[in-house]
Amino acid sequence: MTFEQLGVNQSIRKAIEELGFAYPMPIQEAVIPFLLQNPDNLIALAQTGTGKTAAYGIPVLQSITEISNNPSVLILSPTRELCLQIADDLTDFSKYMPGIHVVPVYGGTGMEQQIRALRHGVQIIVATPGRLIDLKNRGVANLENVRNIVLDEADEMLNMGFQDSINEIMESLPADCRKLLFSATMSREVEQVAKGYLGDYKEIVVGSRNEGAENVNHIYYLVHAKDKYLALKRVVDYYPKIFAIIFCRTKLETQEVADKLIKDGYNAESLHGDLSQPQRDQTMQKFRQHTVQLLVATDVAARGLDVDDLTHVINYGMPDDIESYTHRSGRTGRAGKNGTSISIIHTKEKFKVKNVEKVIGKEFVDGTLPTPQEICTKQLYKAMDEIMKMDVDEEQISPFMEEINRHFEYVDKEDVIKKIVSMTFGRFLSYYADAPEIEKPSTKRVKNEERRLKGLKEPREVEAGYERLFINLGKDNGFYPGECMQFLNKHLGGRQKVGHIDLYGKFAYIEIPQEDAENVMATINGTFYRGIEVRCNPSEDKSQAPATTRRQRGRDEKKDYARLPKKERSPKRENNRDRGQRGNADFRREVFGGDKKRSDQKRGRRGAARQQPEVEDWRQFFDASDGIVVGGDRVKAKKKPRGGSKQLRGEEPDFSEEGWARRK
Repeated sequence: MTFEQLGVNQSIRKAIEELGFAYPMPIQEAVIPFLLQNPDNLIALAQTGTGKTAAYGIPVLQSITEISNNPSVLILSPTRELCLQIADDLTDFSKYMPGIHVVPVYGGTGMEQQIRALRHGVQIIVATPGRLIDLKNRGVANLENVRNIVLDEADEMLNMGFQDSINEIMESLPADCRKLLFSATMSREVEQVAKGYLGDYKEIVVGSRNEGAENVNHIYYLVHAKDKYLALKRVVDYYPKIFAIIFCRTKLETQEVADKLIKDGYNAESLHGDLSQPQRDQTMQKFRQHTVQLLVATDVAARGLDVDDLTHVINYGMPDDIESYTHRSGRTGRAGKNGTSISIIHTKEKFKVKNVEKVIGKEFVDGTLPTPQEICTKQLYKAMDEIMKMDVDEEQISPFMEEINRHFEYVDKEDVIKKIVSMTFGRFLSYYADAPEIEKPSTKRVKNEERRLKGLKEPREVEAGYERLFINLGKDNGFYPGECMQFLNKHLGGRQKVGHIDLYGKFAYIEIPQEDAENVMATINGTFYRGIEVRCNPSEDKSQAPATTRRQRGRDEKKDYARLPKKERSPKRENNRDRGQRGNADFRREVFGGDKKRSDQKRGRRGAARQQPEVEDWRQFFDASDGIVVGGDRVKAKKKPRGGSKQLRGEEPDFSEEGWARRK
């Protein structure tokens, strides 16, 4: 089918043929005849890049039969960039229609020029809602004669919070004004506007509601959040001829990513709402002219952009809603061409991929990031291709050839080739020679036993001449290699030589020269580190090493208890009623094999792990009001116990001596 068969008049056909329009797109075949023949309201759903602007632009232009100074067509768009783009397209379509003036009005710039253009006379206004209301309130924008209003990207306008502005504009229009809504997705907000203002309307859907673009491949790379930018660089480097938009969630993130890319030597620019309108216009002009290779943008700033030959759309993280992803991916794969939508996500965003797959009806490919070898190979071919395709102007270079030949007379041809290739290829070789490894996080749930075994894996072989010692301090205690060295040097009174250190959560293995091992254990055993009493022993001694987790030890103890004969098992604990009848003291003695004093002593030992006891604190448990006698000397009492003065037997124990508790 041709545009002539659709009913498009000669003036518009001549203009669009010069623009390269040969045959109408599916959305145009469905919408143009309907709008030319029916005055009904319309909702049209089609993917971005399918020709929606021409689908409504051609019929509304052809509907203008009388030229007046007041507008008869009003088109609303969510962003300034889309507003300018629509105005440019309609101006091109109406090239051979004398008397048609299209005026874009938008915020972010002075309104004096826009006011003059409106007062000069206009037939079509393309506007953002906020600026249009300002001009209407000033009495400059007269909407009394509007016969057609178009809401382009209606879902995005409503998502951006223009609901009240749209309501105010709708109430200012004549009752017989035809209302046309064009969108890529049909959200609840669009349906509410349709019910409130469109009344009876025709719905035209090309494809399926909220369907993804047909010619777009969807790939995601799963990385840790800290590796997102490194992954982005790898994707960009792997496609030397990439021409892409990189979507970010916030204006701050957009600027940060763009700054990093520019600093690393990439041809990139940012596009977001904090830029002035001249800056945004200049950026878009450079991007459309392909002088900028990577455009880092927010969803709002890039909404509705029509850029030719866009090869990729890169999502620097998944958007919060599916409609935004649909609009993002629709920037590529336009006009029948193929495109690729790449999403760089972390594990917490994986569910968003599944949700998008269900709605757009397409499956994402779980991609594997290219290796440094693959990237360097691609870039090498690019460098060689650029050298071979370089045009040489013989006339300009001939005067310098004698000097060039003399300079390279004794240089081997192979060396010259290496140097030339390295000039363009060397940056990638130097970066990827020491490029950090990007690990792909696992999304599978690890069983508890696997986690336990992983955390308690056997340490490696001991280095010759060293002995491995176990110490009950680990990462959870802030015991890292630096702290370990400081701790040892502090207590040993000098620089202690240390080999490998294997750190775990609650403990660590340190390798000490064999001749120093005994001294290290004797010195640091019983000391305190951040309130924790230190235990250190050879790693082969499993008596103190946490060979299993606390939960596993509990299970093993229960199993051992169950294997005992009934006569050897401890008596069962009594219920609460019996416990209350017999008294807590008796119950404690029977069940735990001790009295309250012993229990208090246990609690005292546990408290020692939190606070190191002061020297001679032991005396407070024996001192009397008039003092006690230790080794013939009377010591001042702190507390008065029952029974008066106590005479201790023997010499005063030296608690600083190693192994005092075992001394007889």
